[in-house]
Amino acid sequence: MDAIRIIEATSETVTIARADFEALLQAAEDAEDVPALAAHDVEGARIGKAKARRDDLTVEEIERLLAGENPVRLWRQKRGLSQRALAAAAGMQPGYLAEIETGRQPGSVDAYQRLSAALDVPVHPLLPNPA
Repeated sequence: MDAIRIIEATSETVTIARADFEALLQAAEDAEDVPALAAHDVEGARIGKAKARRDDLTVEEIERLLAGENPVRLWRQKRGLSQRALAAAAGMQPGYLAEIETGRQPGSVDAYQRLSAALDVPVHPLLPNPA
């Protein structure tokens, strides 16, 4: 990043050009991303690239989540499972899983832990985003 040109400064504030402000924001975002990418690389080395990439989301999958699709449904489909197969693997009734996926039931902590184990995904990616 080039040097930031200060337009005006007081004891309380500093005024800079919008382009410099945007560059600072981008640099801050990049600084947050570097450790996350390094951690992802370490995890990939630990468990193998194929297994690490198995959990990477495609742009389409991210768009589905951003559009409000239930994460359990997305991960179930990503793993190639039917509702009935996932419910059996998680030790729950298919109707209960359907209610979680449609948002009619919030799902218990125990249910999400069992779904997490059955899908081989940590619990937090399975939790729905609050409205």
